[in-house]
Amino acid sequence: MDELKYVTLRERPELRERAAAWFHRKWGVPEEAYLECMDAYLGGLTEYGWYLCLDGETIVGGMGVIENDFHERKDLAPNVCAVYTEEAYRGRGVAGRLLDLTVEDQRAKGISPLYLVTDHIGFYERCGWEFLCLVQGDGEDGLTRMYIHR
Repeated sequence: MDELKYVTLRERPELRERAAAWFHRKWGVPEEAYLECMDAYLGGLTEYGWYLCLDGETIVGGMGVIENDFHERKDLAPNVCAVYTEEAYRGRGVAGRLLDLTVEDQRAKGISPLYLVTDHIGFYERCGWEFLCLVQGDGEDGLTRMYIHR
C-alpha cells in the first residue's frame, strides 16, 4: 500500500472530474454541482477549496468548503461539506487529517470560522470542533447538528 497523500485540488487539478464523480457516488449530489464549485475554486473565483486523500492515485477520502451545505442558516458560512472516507480507510485518521488541512488552508486565506452539519456525535469534537446549534436541513423534517471551528 502506498503512503497516503493529502492534497488540495489546486495542487492536483487533473483530478477534478474524478473527484466530482467520486463525491457524486458518495452523496448523490449531481456531478455538475461539484464541478461548478470546483471550477470556481480552480479559477480563483473563490478560496473555498476541495481536499483529497490519495492512496497512490485512488481517492480514498475527501471534503470541500462551500457557502451553505443545504440548511436554513445562511448566516453560518462557509460550510465544510461532503466529508467522506472510504470504509477500508476509516479509523486511520484520514478524516481528521483532511479536516486539519481544510481548517489550516482556509485560515491561511483569512477564512474562519468554518461550520459543518452532521448527525455524528463525538467524532468532530475530538477533531477540535464545537457543537453550536441545531439547524433545519433543506427539505428535511428533523434537525441536524451544526458545528463550528474557530
